[in-house]
Amino acid sequence: MTQHNTNKIGSSWRRRELGFLILYALSFYFFIIRRSLHLSRDHYVKLYGLRSGWIFPPRLNDLSDAQWRNFRGNLPILTTVFLIYALVANTLRSVFLLRAKGMSIVWLILSFTYLFYLHQACIIFIISIASLNFLLVKVFARTKFFLYLLWTFNLFFLLSNRVFEGYSFSAIGLRWSYMDNFRGTFRWHICFNFVVLRMISFGYDYHWAHDHSHFDQKKHSQRCQVCKSGRTCYQLLQERGVQDDKFTFTLYLCYLVYAPLYLAGPIVSFNAFASQLDVPQNNYKLRDLAWYGLRWTFCFLLMEVMTHLFRYNALAISGLWKQLSPLDVFIIGYGVLNFMWLKFLLIWRYFRYWSLIYGIDSPENMPKCINNCYDLEGFWKSWHASYNKWIVRYMYIPLGGSKRKVFNVWIVFTFVAIWHDLEWKLLCWAWLTCLFFVPEMVVKSAVSTFKAESAVTEFVFRELSAIAGAITITCLMVANLVGYVIGPSSINSLASRFLNKQGLPVLGGMFVTFYVGTKLMLHIRDAERKRQ
Repeated sequence: MTQHNTNKIGSSWRRRELGFLILYALSFYFFIIRRSLHLSRDHYVKLYGLRSGWIFPPRLNDLSDAQWRNFRGNLPILTTVFLIYALVANTLRSVFLLRAKGMSIVWLILSFTYLFYLHQACIIFIISIASLNFLLVKVFARTKFFLYLLWTFNLFFLLSNRVFEGYSFSAIGLRWSYMDNFRGTFRWHICFNFVVLRMISFGYDYHWAHDHSHFDQKKHSQRCQVCKSGRTCYQLLQERGVQDDKFTFTLYLCYLVYAPLYLAGPIVSFNAFASQLDVPQNNYKLRDLAWYGLRWTFCFLLMEVMTHLFRYNALAISGLWKQLSPLDVFIIGYGVLNFMWLKFLLIWRYFRYWSLIYGIDSPENMPKCINNCYDLEGFWKSWHASYNKWIVRYMYIPLGGSKRKVFNVWIVFTFVAIWHDLEWKLLCWAWLTCLFFVPEMVVKSAVSTFKAESAVTEFVFRELSAIAGAITITCLMVANLVGYVIGPSSINSLASRFLNKQGLPVLGGMFVTFYVGTKLMLHIRDAERKRQ
């Protein structure tokens, strides 16, 4: 049989396979939606965190997630404030032709009004720690031990802030205790986790500004599709560095407390921030911004429909799932992860959208749907992607990069857990992820040199990839549910629901479903490669 006929048969088979996969996916989601509606209807009286809804009356709205409830409730005031900031900042830039120096002063004033509402007197703690970090960077940046000093300083305050819960003024002296009555509406030490990342970024970028850069801008511009189109990609902004006159205290402080990205990110490096404060981003024109905002609105409405119809989060945090069948436990777990993904997408894209309007482009935190990831590495590049870029630039590569990958992943994920919060369940999440990550890295390393030379070997390779993907998705579900929803204390309850006569068939069905899902994702990757 000729190569042409083999390719033709393979193409025909893949089309039929794709048709079956789509049909299976549609059937799966039809069943999931139908069963979810029944679960939400049958158990809502036992749940807490439900509020009066505004669509599908008289349905209640699942607002049991505190983070989503607070963000959603504060949307009107946030939007009003950021709209005023947009008018002020963009008008001043246009009228007075302000660059980095002038805009840093404008944004310092605007951002501190924002911070004063959030933290009131606790701004003193933020400015004090930030000033000490600036002094440390300026004095020790050119020494050999600087990076150890930078990490020690920032890790100390990251942990200390949490242990002492943001400190109290009364600890400084009784004469200052009255200031504890003016701590604002939002705990400053929670937001300070992002400030720590920015302080480290400033330190590294200033330290590297005096070294010879290995970044080849010309070669990058020839390869990068964004740069070739006349726009400026984030990697170029980050890697090409800025002049010494940009490393001022005013610009540094502006970077740390820049209002649109202060609460939740996305995380942007100092180099990229300073470059765009000087010359605003040109990647998003007015039409692009309008379309971005429209897409966000659609996602918000989708979330509203989801929380009115389904009670995934309320079912999970109530502990009611422990009394349900293994199939229902799977549906709730799958639903919670999709809820979390959509929640973070809305929060991060909202703040990124306003930052874009002000001229600062930051990485998209959720560039890919949660249901379109079948390996751990791909998942973490697409979940909180700006944090992933920060980790790679300031931790992973300085630790040795891919040369020490198996060792580095434990350090990286332990830091990620501690950065989120000092909780045992987050450390369990981190170490579970590493435990699942190591086998994937070993397998990927083994098959990196593999090349399919026939239709049979290609078929076998895709089948093995689909099986590996199904295992990985299962591991991801377990790790994220333990870390962010049920906690390590419920691992035994979760295992007992599935490792019995009733649960094993559900476990098998889950595996088949994830196998089918992975094969569908492989077809999507093939289509993406053909478009390039």
